[in-house]
Amino acid sequence: MTCPLRASLDTGGARTLERMDNRAEVRDFLMSRRARVEPEMVGLPRTGQRRVPGLRRHEAATLAGVSVEYYSRLERGGIAGASAAVLDGIASALLMDDAERAHLYRLARQADGVEPSTRRRGRSSPTWTPSPSLQWVLDSMTSAVALVGNGRTDLLAWNSLGRALMTEMIQGTPSGAPNFARYIFLDSGARRFYPDWDTVARVNVAMLRTEAGRDPHDKQLQDLVGELSTRSDEFRTLWGRHDVWRHESGTKQYRHHVVGEMSLRFDGLDLVGHPGVQLTVLTAEPGSRDAEALDLLGSWAASSTVGTTRA
Repeated sequence: MTCPLRASLDTGGARTLERMDNRAEVRDFLMSRRARVEPEMVGLPRTGQRRVPGLRRHEAATLAGVSVEYYSRLERGGIAGASAAVLDGIASALLMDDAERAHLYRLARQADGVEPSTRRRGRSSPTWTPSPSLQWVLDSMTSAVALVGNGRTDLLAWNSLGRALMTEMIQGTPSGAPNFARYIFLDSGARRFYPDWDTVARVNVAMLRTEAGRDPHDKQLQDLVGELSTRSDEFRTLWGRHDVWRHESGTKQYRHHVVGEMSLRFDGLDLVGHPGVQLTVLTAEPGSRDAEALDLLGSWAASSTVGTTRA
């Protein structure tokens, strides 16, 4: 399996992680996208015997409007210098969604050496904490769950309902920021908490893959991916799929130990001036059973110490 964070063994036998060449990530990303697209999906006839799934290179090249030689060079990782027209053609040919298209453009900018980076190789990102005014805003949200996280899926701040919803994960993290990826893949309670655990796991890994493309020098992310790859076969398999995902809006399913099952709508809101940090607000339709469950969760939070926010 190839990924932008490569596992290796140092001379002392300890497991370490290195950032791989941009070319390897481009190669694996494009090959994984091509393998998903069958000829019938893009209006092409299925001709001849196919030993591997997906389009053939010459089919992808034709759909993208480039020569087979040039497409093959791109798929070997030689994306430096590719024009916007070429990138759009590749994205369209391989049926990329908006998140995948943005990831492709990001990889191309990195290959050209123009992708902005505020971090040196192997450096950890500074610890982010909410300003007092932002925490006041979170605390004022009494009928919705409010969670602040980053691209590594660390949970950085929350309101009372947020703590009540994620209490098992928060209480299970004795120090440092609670992390959704560690909870999902390493805590057996996550499979009960998330009725659709398979979907949650897939989306979580896609978020980490997106963050690896956005900030490939983040040592904390490298360490997290290395830890999870070592300890979870499911994570390792999903990481190798090279899926990416944009956290914007949708529905999340929960099975809370106090209020039972809930289906909450979420919206992700980027915090201006804080790259990679996002506020997620979860709500329910007024008058619905889910809204009643959310009200019950609020009552439970108010009557117990679980409602305390992070200091």
